[in-house]
Formats: sequence, structure tokens, C-alpha cells
Amino acid sequence: MNKHDRSNRALAARDLRHVWHPCTQMHDHERVPMLPIVRGEGAWLIDADGRRYLDGISSWWTNLFGHANPRIAAALADQATQLEHVIFAGFTHEPAIRLAEELVRITPPGLERVFFADNGSAAIEVALKMSFHYWLNRGHGEKTRFIALTGSYHGETLGALSVSDVALYRKTYAPLLLTPILAPSADTYEGEPGETPQQIAARRLGELRMLLERHAHETCAVIVEPLVQCAGGMRMYHPDYLTGLRALCDEFDVHFIADEIAVGFGRTGTMFACEQAGVSPDFMCLSKGLTAGTLPLAVVLTTDHVYEAFYAEYSAGKAFLHSHSYTGNPLACRVALETLAIFRDEPVLERNRALAAHLAGRLAPLRDHPHVSDVRQTGMIVAVELVADKASRTPFPAGERRGLEVYLYGLEHEALLRPLGNIVYFMPPYVTTQAELDHLVDTALAGIEHALAR
Repeated sequence: MNKHDRSNRALAARDLRHVWHPCTQMHDHERVPMLPIVRGEGAWLIDADGRRYLDGISSWWTNLFGHANPRIAAALADQATQLEHVIFAGFTHEPAIRLAEELVRITPPGLERVFFADNGSAAIEVALKMSFHYWLNRGHGEKTRFIALTGSYHGETLGALSVSDVALYRKTYAPLLLTPILAPSADTYEGEPGETPQQIAARRLGELRMLLERHAHETCAVIVEPLVQCAGGMRMYHPDYLTGLRALCDEFDVHFIADEIAVGFGRTGTMFACEQAGVSPDFMCLSKGLTAGTLPLAVVLTTDHVYEAFYAEYSAGKAFLHSHSYTGNPLACRVALETLAIFRDEPVLERNRALAAHLAGRLAPLRDHPHVSDVRQTGMIVAVELVADKASRTPFPAGERRGLEVYLYGLEHEALLRPLGNIVYFMPPYVTTQAELDHLVDTALAGIEHALAR
């Protein structure tokens, strides 16, 4: 095989000889193209043959300010000439210190302590362990369980998967997982006919109360994705649920873990989704947009009250037992600082509101489509639910893979759309222009008709 051949075909062949890709049935690539991307420009990705793809999903929801962003690239290059990495036990560095200070400043009140990790799943592991260990240090070792929402997804390491409600994963890995207590989601799509989002939230809070009355004595924390359950199908719910959740956690003495890994940093219209409910969680997990999609980095923010449960003489054996080799990596911290600087220097959220309104207007006609049961939006996240029958909301059989047809159509027409089953969603970078959004929507609309015509 000619290793000097840099064409799509040659690079894909080399890849498929050795590389095992995530969340992929590799057999699919006998039909589905493997696309080697060689560079990015703004909201666009360019493959080895020079074809362009508008990144409508922000490369797994990470990219905020475009690919190869010059400000972020310059900060990374500068940091690389000073310090690339150092052990974070017993040592520190200014990028991590500054980043912790800035995150404490911009996150909801009361979150004063910052623990660094490598990725979103790792952040969830940290929060779960820290919550359990807090109760253990306080003399409540009987608290060993977690409450999660139906349809939730928090990652794919074993702890994170244990508090997720994805049927395929739980069926496959069930013998390895903890058993969560599942509370019904306040998902507006699953509401009763005529119910408002606020009424759905109130009803689901009543059901959560009943769960806590039975299980609070053994429960460490309730973990939720605020406002949008992303990988679970872009399910959305009213901020009232978060307000009530905070009150219930206080009443029943359990922690509130906010997984803002996908929804943080402006995705929902505010910097953090929790802001829309005016609540502060006991733990906030952040990743993805933290570095604008440039490098792996995650943090868990928590309170001084939690921190104090671990602060003791060495002989007390209360230290938090968790570490990663690349904890607090200086390169990633410096990139995160530049990401936050862009938020400070530019009217990012204001621009996002205009883009979100444009996207809403373009997709509104789909509400009357005979095979669309719902068009839902929270900020810069929009989802279109395709169904076989609109009146009964009967889904298409999963084996028909209608969403895959939308994906393939998009690739043929310069757009990266990667539906969740039969849910076509949009989560573009914040630098996407209205004209580019029009291209994305036009391609998606045509792709949906192509998939439905099968």
C-alpha cells in the first residue's frame, strides 16, 4: 500500500486495516464512507480530496468557535513553548490556577472548588465517587445509590454508564454496572395531551418526591443533564424541574449533580443551563466546550462544604482517592482560558440568540410534516423527531435506519449531520453564519425527504 498516497480512498483503506472507531459497527464501513479530514476552517471540515462538510454537530458537540481557531491555536502554541505537562500532585501551574479562578467566577454561586479530569465520562466518575466518599466521611456509608432520569446518558465508563438509561448499553454491560434508581424524566415530548411543560415538571417532581421518600436514606445524589438530555434523543424539559430538584435534594439531604458536559458554555442560551432555573448544584461537571473542542479536559466544581469533608490529617484516611496522569494538563488549561476569554471579549451569547432564532424560523414548517412528530429547541440545540405515523407517534422500525440515510445524504451535499436514531438534530459551532445555517437546514430537509422515500 502506497503510504505517500493521501487521497480519501488510500487513507480510509489504511485506517480500516488497524483502527477501531468508537460507537461504530465497523462492518458498516463496507457501505458507509470513512472520511479522512485533513483540516478545518471555521464551521467547515475538509477531507483529503478537498471536499467540504459543514459541521452541523460541532464534532460531537465540542466545537464552539470553529476549527483551527487562530486565537486558540496561538494560545496553545505559546503554552507549548513553556510547559507541556507536569505531575499535578504536589505541583501546580498558573494556567490551572487561573482557570480554576475563572470557572469559580462564572459558574453558579457556591461552587468554590475545582477538580480536574480528562474527559466528560471521567468527570462523572469523579462526581459519583466524590459524592459517595463525602457521605462515607460523614459517617453515612449506607448511602451507596444514585437517582438518574429515564432516558439519561452520562458517559461510557462503568460508573457513568451505571447512571445512564440507554437500553442497548445497559443490556450489554448490565453484569458490570451499578443499579440506579430511575426517576421519570420531565421530557416534554412524553407529556400527557394538553399538559404544559411546567405541569409536566410539577408532576415529575411529585414522582421524584415519592422516590426520595423511599430511598433518600440510601441515596448519595440525583444526577441530571440540565434542560436537555442530549444522547438520549435531545429530550428537553422546563427549568422548573431543576428548581424543584434543588429544593427536594435539600429537603431529603442528597446531593444534586449537574452534568453540564454537553449543555454548558452557551449551548442552551445561557452560559450554563442551571442559570435558567437560578440554581446551584452540589457538583457541576464540565467538559466538551470547555476547550472549545480543541483538547481533552474536564472539571468537576463543588462546594467548600463538600471539600471540608475530605480535609483532615493524613492519618484520618479521608483524602479523595482519584487521579489521572494528565490531570490539569497545562496545554488544555491554557486553551480553556482562551476559550473563556473569547466569551468575555465577544458577544457570543447575543450572537447565539440570533442564530437560534434563525434556525427556529427555518425549521418551523417541519411541524406540519406528516412524518415529523416534534420540533423542539433549547438555545442552539434543535431536534426533529421523525416518525412512521404522526397521529400515534409510532416510530420507524430501528432496523430501517432512516437516520443513517439522512447522514449519508448530508455527506453527499457538504453537510455533517449525524442523527440519533431517527432524530435529526442541529448543534452547530457558534461561528456558523446564517447563510451556512440555511445550507445545513436545506440539506437536512432534502435528506429527510430522501430517507422517507425509501
